[in-house]
Amino acid sequence: MVPLIDLKTQHKTIASEVETAIKRVCDNTAFILSDEMKEFEAEFASYCGARHGVGVANGTEALFLALLALGIGPGDEVIVPSNTFIATAAAVSHAGATPVFVDCDPETYCIDPARISAAITDKTKAIMPVHLYGHPADMDAIMNIARNSGLKVVEDCAQAHGTHYKGKQVGSIGDAAGFSFYPSKTLGAYGDAGIVLTNSDETADKLKLLRDNGRTTWYEHAIIGYNSRLDGLQAAILRVKLKCLDKWVEARRAHAKKYQELLSDVDGLTLPIEKPYAQHSYYVYVIRTSNRDAFMAKLKEKGCGCAIHYPLPLHLQPAFSFLGGKEGDCPVVENYAKQIVSIPMFPELTPEQVAEAARIIKESV
Repeated sequence: MVPLIDLKTQHKTIASEVETAIKRVCDNTAFILSDEMKEFEAEFASYCGARHGVGVANGTEALFLALLALGIGPGDEVIVPSNTFIATAAAVSHAGATPVFVDCDPETYCIDPARISAAITDKTKAIMPVHLYGHPADMDAIMNIARNSGLKVVEDCAQAHGTHYKGKQVGSIGDAAGFSFYPSKTLGAYGDAGIVLTNSDETADKLKLLRDNGRTTWYEHAIIGYNSRLDGLQAAILRVKLKCLDKWVEARRAHAKKYQELLSDVDGLTLPIEKPYAQHSYYVYVIRTSNRDAFMAKLKEKGCGCAIHYPLPLHLQPAFSFLGGKEGDCPVVENYAKQIVSIPMFPELTPEQVAEAARIIKESV
């Protein structure tokens, strides 16, 4: 058996450090807006090359609060990729704005910069690129469009911990960036958690109000905010895991390189690419094949884990039917949605497991 992901094996490698961190939090009863949270905010922001980190409850709220802090709200439009998890666009809707869906680049699966300009209207206020599967979006092209059009850029980094764009960590390039620390992420908590990064003092100050009920003193509130705080237990666990992040990304990249060696000559299979500007972190390893359903059935039968990220583009999701999206609006992602398959990818994969997964894949195409 080669699982798609194995969190238990990872936990075993850091269990004693995690238990020590949890005990420290419990001994100090430092659960909310604690020193552990502040330390993690600073450490993660420094790791990514950003000035500020503001810990929040989860990745969806990281994006939502980032939009609010940048002044995005009702009547505004935000350009987002159709090929991503629903949280990207849901955050826009939660802010009261309207998501405008754009097709993906045929090589990277990320938003296609060439299609962004045509989607801009007088209501457009921001672009939200997603660094999908661990590959960065083309940020130079996106930032040029944004600056020329007076738009904000919020990076969705939920799948891109440890991803680099032209030598810089993603999350430090746009006006703000949202990260998720959902347990299965490359850097995952032991529950829900998130953070917003920004280089703006003003945006960071606004985020701190928004996440904590608009509080300025214990019972004084400058604005009507939200209850979205990164708790001390998750922050302490993430501090332990952050020390391992580079090592884990390196392992993922090594597994990807081995998959490339073992599968590059298989007819009917398209492997992921890494653009010259990118350092892919391989949150998931996505391949494509035209006989996807039969292929996945064979993988499962032979004990190789697999999944689909994502089977239905956002512009065709029932939740967004009120926007009038239809087939043909985003032809690249619509075609890929019928072909993409995620295969086993996590740092603790053994060489034997990678070889076995590759063998099963070859037999199943």
